[in-house]
Order: sequence, then C-alpha cells, then structure tokens
Amino acid sequence: MPAADDDVTGGQPVEHPGPPTGATKAPAARRKAPDMSPSRSDKPARAVAPWVRTRLRTAPWAAVSLALLVFVTAYLAAALPRAVDTYETEGLRHDIRTAAPRNSVLELTAEAPGLELRQAEREAELAPDVLRGQHDQVLTLLPEPLRVDPRQTVHGVRTVTRVKGLDPWLPRPDGISPEFLLSSPSDVAGHTTLRQGRAAAGTARHPEAVVTAKTAESLRLKPGSVVHVPGRVSAEPIAVTITGIVEPRDPEGAYWAVEPLVRAPALATLVGDEIKYYWQAALLVAPESAPALLATLGDPEVFFRFMPEADHLTTRDTDRLTTVLDSVDGGPELVNIRRVIGPTGAFSTELDTIVGSYRSMRDAISPVVAVAVFGIGAVAAVVLAMTGGLFVARRDSELALIRSRGASLTGIGMRLLGETTAVAVPAAALALGLAVATLRGPDGGSGGIPLAPSLLATVAVALIAMLVLPLRAVVVHRTPRLHGGRDDLLTARPSRRRTVLELTVLVLTVGAVASLRLRGTADGDHLVSAAPVLVGLIAAMLLVRIYPLPLRWAARPARRLRGAVGPLALARAGRSSSTGTLPLLALVLALATAAFGGSVLAGVADARDRSALLAVGADARIDGSVEWTPVPAELTEKVRRTPGVRDLAPVQVEYGVSLPSLEGVSALPMTAPLVGVEPGSYTRLAQRTGFGPFAAGLLASTGRGGPGAVADTDRVLPAIASPSVAERFGEKPLEIVSAAGVFRVRVVAVRSTTPALSDADFLLVNAADLTRRVPTALLVTGAPDATALRTAVADSSESGDFLVTTRGEERTTYVDSPLQSGAEGIYLGAIGAGAGYAMVAVLLSLMQSAPERTKLLARLRTMGLTRKQGRRLLGLEALPQAVLAALGGTLVGWATVPLLAPGIDLFRLALATAPGFARLDSAPLRADPWSLVLPALAVVLLTGLAAAGQAWWAGRRGSIKELRAGDAR
Repeated sequence: MPAADDDVTGGQPVEHPGPPTGATKAPAARRKAPDMSPSRSDKPARAVAPWVRTRLRTAPWAAVSLALLVFVTAYLAAALPRAVDTYETEGLRHDIRTAAPRNSVLELTAEAPGLELRQAEREAELAPDVLRGQHDQVLTLLPEPLRVDPRQTVHGVRTVTRVKGLDPWLPRPDGISPEFLLSSPSDVAGHTTLRQGRAAAGTARHPEAVVTAKTAESLRLKPGSVVHVPGRVSAEPIAVTITGIVEPRDPEGAYWAVEPLVRAPALATLVGDEIKYYWQAALLVAPESAPALLATLGDPEVFFRFMPEADHLTTRDTDRLTTVLDSVDGGPELVNIRRVIGPTGAFSTELDTIVGSYRSMRDAISPVVAVAVFGIGAVAAVVLAMTGGLFVARRDSELALIRSRGASLTGIGMRLLGETTAVAVPAAALALGLAVATLRGPDGGSGGIPLAPSLLATVAVALIAMLVLPLRAVVVHRTPRLHGGRDDLLTARPSRRRTVLELTVLVLTVGAVASLRLRGTADGDHLVSAAPVLVGLIAAMLLVRIYPLPLRWAARPARRLRGAVGPLALARAGRSSSTGTLPLLALVLALATAAFGGSVLAGVADARDRSALLAVGADARIDGSVEWTPVPAELTEKVRRTPGVRDLAPVQVEYGVSLPSLEGVSALPMTAPLVGVEPGSYTRLAQRTGFGPFAAGLLASTGRGGPGAVADTDRVLPAIASPSVAERFGEKPLEIVSAAGVFRVRVVAVRSTTPALSDADFLLVNAADLTRRVPTALLVTGAPDATALRTAVADSSESGDFLVTTRGEERTTYVDSPLQSGAEGIYLGAIGAGAGYAMVAVLLSLMQSAPERTKLLARLRTMGLTRKQGRRLLGLEALPQAVLAALGGTLVGWATVPLLAPGIDLFRLALATAPGFARLDSAPLRADPWSLVLPALAVVLLTGLAAAGQAWWAGRRGSIKELRAGDAR
C-alpha cells in the first residue's frame, strides 16, 4: 500500500489539540458563535480518523488486491478437504451400489425347528406371521451405520439341498432327473406380474407354488402341473401343485439376483467319463405352504435377506462399518440376533470385503494426493509472503520515518496487523462461506461433510495474510534508519541464521526422500508426502545462492557492447533487492509442482494405455466367443479393408496344450497356449506394442506344414516361449501333440510377454508349419472405428459368434471409481492453481519494482533514451530472473521424478483392480516432457509480455510527475 501523501509522517495520524500558545486569535467577527444546544456533547472530538480507515482510504486498490488474493487462496484451501471428502464418500457408495447383490447382501440363516418339537409346533414356528415378526425384530437390532432397503428385504424358508423331480414327463437332456430348489420368499406378488393361473396359497399338507416364465418354458410347467419330490418320513413323495406363472418385475434387482436360480433355470453339468447335463430350477412355494418343506429331503432353513443402503454412508463411516459387520458376524450383535431367530443363527456377507477393498484403494491414493496438496500449499504460502514483501517495500520510507521519530516496533506491528486483519478476515470468511455453499457433498447437502478441516485451512490462510506484513516490517525496521544501504543480490551475504535454516531444510529433505524411496507413501507420513516440495525448496535456495554468479559473468563481456541497454539491464538485474528472491522461490515451486503433477497424470495415462494394450494385444481384437472358432477368410478381408486399419495379424491360439518336459514323466504336468503366427505381421505388431519383439527370421518355416501335411515327428519347429516354458523344454527338441498337429519344438528365444496373450505362459510357432492351420483371432493395428469393425463382423455370414474388443473400450474399464476420477481432478486443479500462482508471482515481482523502474525510465528519457530502448531495457532487466526460474523449475521437476519414482506407485490410481489381479505389476512414475517445458516457457513469455506492457504504459505517461522535487529517492 503506498504511503499517504497528505501527511508528513508518512501516514501516521497526528492529533492537533489546538492552536499553539501565543498564536493570534481570529477576529470576533470571523469566529462562529458556540452552539449552546443541550444535545451537543462537551467532550472534545477527535481531529483525525483512525489509522486503519485512513490507510484503506489512501490505498484502496492495494487492499482490494490483497482481499482478492486471500479470497481465492482461502476458497481453494477450504474447498480442498470438502472435495476430497466428497469423492471419497462417493467412492464408498459407488463400490457398495455397484457390487453384485450376492456379494453385498446381508443374510441371516437359522436351522428349521428340530425333531425335538412336535410336528404342530415345528409347523407353527414357520408360519408367515411368526417369520414376519422375527424379520421386524431383526431390523431393529441392526446397528448403525447399517441401514437396509425395505423394498429389497425378503425372508422365508428354503431347502439347502436341491431335491429331485420324480415325474417322468420332466425334461431330462442326458437322462438325469432335474433338481428343484424349494423356496418360499415373502411378498412374491409385490415383485412379480401374474401371467397365467393364480397366486399360490395351499397348506402344509397340500403345498402350492408358482414358477417364473423361463422356468415354466424350460421345465414344461403350466398351471395345474403337479411336481413330485421325495419325502423324508414315508416313501410317498410330496406333491407340489403349480398354480401360476409369474414374470419378475425387476429381474436384475436384489430380490432375484442374489439367488439367480429363483429367477431362471440353469443347465448344470455332471462330470464323469463324459460330461452330462441336467436342469436345475426353483419352485416358489407359498409362505402358507412353507411348513411342507420340513417333510422333504432338502434340509430346510429359515433365511432373512437384507440389502444394505449406501446413501447415508460417508468415508468416515468405514471403520465403524467394519466394526459393526464384525460384531454381527460373531460378536455381541449376533448374540442379540440369535435371541430372536434361534441359537443356530448365522450371518454371512461379503460387504466387509467390499469395504476393505475400498479402504485399501483410498489408503493407496490419499498419500499420492497429499503430494499435490503440499505442493500447491507451499506455492500459495510463498505467494502470500510475496504480497507482504511487496507492501513492505512500497512503504519502506514511510515506516522508516515513523521508526526514526520514536515509534515502537510493537506499535508499528499492531497498526499493520489491524490493516491486514480488516482486509484478510472478511475475505477469508466470505471464501469459507462460498466453499460451504458450492461444495454440498454427494447428496446435495453439507451436513455430512465436517466443517473443521475447511475452517482450519481458512484460518491458516488468514493468519499468513495477516501476519506476513507486520512481521516483515518489524524485522526490516528493527533499528531506526532514514535511508538504508544497498541490498543488492550481488553484494548481499546470507546470514548465519539463513544458513542454519537452509541446512535444516536440507537434512529434512534428505530424510524425506530416503524414506519415500525405501517405504513409499503407504505409511501416510506427511514428511514423506512433502518430499517433492522440500526438493523444490532446496533447489530454489541453491538457485538464489548462485543467481549472482551468472549475472557477474555476463556483466563483464556486456560492457564491451556498443549499446547501453544490455549492460544497463544486467546491472539493473544485479542491483535488484535481495528480497526479490521470493518470486524465484515461488516460481520454482510452482513449476516443480506443475511438472510433478503432470508427470503423475502422464504416468496414470501410460499405465492405463499399456494395460489396455496388453489385454487386447493390439488396437483392436476380433476373436470367437468360444475357443477354437475359425475366422473366415471373408471376414479377414473385410477387416483389412475397414477404414483406419493399417495392419492385420491373424493368429491361431490353442489353449490347454500339454507340454512335455526335459525331465520326462517325473515332471509335474503343465499346459500352455500354443500360438501360430505369421512372422512378418506378428513381428511388426510386437515391435509396435513393445511386447516381446523378435526378429522374423527366428521363426523360419520348415516348409512341410499346411493342409495335407501328416504327423511328422522328424520336423523341428523353432519356437519362442515364455520363461517358465523355456525352462521346462531346455535346449533339446521335444514332441508336441495338439489339435494343430504333431511335431517337435525347439525353443530359440525367450520373451516374457507377447501380444496375442496376456497370460504368463505361451509357446509361439510359425503358423505355416502347423498341420491344421486355422486362424482364430485377428489383431488389428491402426485407428479403426469400433462401429465399423462390428459392422464388418456382422456382415460376414459366418461371424455370428465373434467379439470385437478395442483398446479404447478396454481402457475405460480401468476408471470405475470416483476415488480415481476425484484424485485426478485434484491433480488437475493443483496444476491449474500452480500455474495461476506462478502468474501472480511474476506480476507481484514486477509490481514491487514498478515505481523505481518508472522513475529510472523517466530519468533516462531526459538523457535521450528512446521509447523502444526503454521497452527493451525493462524487458531485458526482468528476463534473467524468469529464465533462471524456468530453467530451475524444469530441472527440479525433471530430477524429482526419477529421484522419487521408486517410492511412488500409481497402480491403484491408474487401475481399478487390486495388485495381483491386473496384467501390470506396477504403474511407475515417469517424467512428462510437456509438463516440464510448457509451464517454463509460459513463465518466460508472461514475464516478457508483462515487462513490455509496463514499459509501454510508463512511456505513455509524462515524466514531470516522476521527476518533481521532493519525491522518494
């Protein structure tokens, strides 16, 4: 804030109690008569306004700019924890909602009443009213945060063991009787639509049931059909009358999806000397007929099934939810439930596994996000400190004059604190309110998001903005002075305190980097997460120390130049204040943060691309829905002519080929896919993908394969194998017996991966040497349209069983959680905020020296300097620091990535699956050239444009005001 020009004290209010003694009084005619009204107070009025109001009126634009900077910074600080909480909560709810109903369902089971009771008592305990009452009591016993959807809850009685259908008219594909699941779920009428017949009722002696339309069609059932199942007590079977055919209203809902056999029948297999098939289906017995299940051989049990709700859960409920599930599974809550459903009650669910998977992904992603948070936080803090430095530099003469007239440091500090408080506190409070209003949480409300983290972040921003100016002023003006000496970069010498501070930061940085490389980010240590920031801080300190050296080296040869602009610009750059190192620090940190964030996003994208490419094998893949489906020649030609297809590699894959061993019959059995390829096209594909490239000559053809060839064990085919297969074969040729032919194979090369397969083991041979050569898949290279490929497949007369998979479609399956997209959004925001703060740092740096530069330009204009030369002078003076910051930020970003890459694994951020279930072992961090170069070039360009704009504006103004007598030196 510039000093007030209307006060000789430089803005300090001075009270004037009255005219001095001996002063001549004004004539009586000129004196105004006193006001004797009783309403006027007799107390003397203050002559001047308070300090804060005077300062804000004197420099309104400085106050507005500070308020705007505090508002933006405080909003970002308050919005960050709310955004993280929002996407973490969305991730938990997403994982529970999208889980298969059979995995997320909460199921309670209890054995049916035993034989120790009389038959009437056993049947009475299975009455619909009794089970409904138990169901309602269990609902009240489920502890928070467990909540269930009442529309998807179901209870009843079912047979654990499926019972055989004895009627001869039931379908038997291979002569095996069908098996029936007898189940009496509640509220069948509310989840079905009656198509034929009537709803089931019946009694324990005459049970009735309904079946779904698919069950009726496959098992030849209709209203009035009677299905007989074996009885337990007597040899007489139990007859179940089919009274109606129903259609599920929501076949994919939890009511039907938990037990798919209730919705539709299935063909089961019986494995023996040969595979045989038989039907499995369900009969939906009426609840009134449920006691009839006691007389069957199906081991009936009572079940209560609840579908959990996730709309009320937040990420902070994760631990409590796990504890509650453990308690219901085998703790105090299960004891309470058993008092209702019986001592044999048992609880089962996979919800704890779902929550555990979510927790592991959150714990893996959070430290990576913390790196971005620390980076942008450090940049924001430095920029706020720069703002305070700018204000102190602008008011240096004013504060020096006040100090020389006897003002205390405490008084100066408190007055400046009042100024910044009046600006920063309202701006921070408004930013906090806006953050709470705009980030409402997943359900549109803000009640579930804690306010404390946002409040603490906002208070931290406000405190920095409030304290920087008074603390910096107190440090600078510890001793009274009228005019300070030179404080140039070329002559400044770092103090001992600064050296100790730098060494301390260096030790912390070394410890953080070593810990990150050894332990990674899994421990959640904040010092580890701050490692990139500390590396950037050390680099910036080093650049500040060596900054004068290149200026000295460049100043000597510049003196020999004919013009005065170059030497003068270098001299001006060297004579800039040593406090101008804060912009250098801010720029280096901002560029390093942007480079690191861009490298993280590039590493994530690279891992997804590589995983998708490994899964598909090429840009697109066409193969049969079942194994060994031959690809017609007509389809191959249509695909080759499809727009966007640059190359095509037909392959023949035969799975489950038994592999011989060098050890003979004593070795354990092993199978692996046999892949027949065209060496030319397949080699090109392997080289483009980087998966096991090899020279085409390694698979030279023997010339004795193809149609009409016979089994020839004398032929030795060269092969490329995976490491385990190559170890099993050794160096000698071994005989292979497969559907593609009988021949001997010698391993000539070993590769860990190959495009045709994503499995670990394989055996690659020349397809021309196979006795039965039948391509089973097409690997496409290029940028084909998925719709065009599917059209080509559909137009082929023999391609009804072929599937088209593209790399782009496969890649989209790796981002299925809001945790991933939210974390990527945080990194994008960090990069954008870092770029914004870098621009602010450049502008603040130029604004700090703007008055002095304007005066210099005015003086030089009187000496004959042209406007063009003035613009060149200001531009060249500003560029050295910008170029050094750009080079330093680029080098720091480039060095940080390999330095910290061993400790940062982007696997869970890049891929939705857990380690061990993906085709990639890891997702390492890698440097992104664009993230390194573009921000640095933008900083240099912005500095040049800002300096040119400042010179243009200064040239338009006259020089009289800048050169008038009495101005500051």
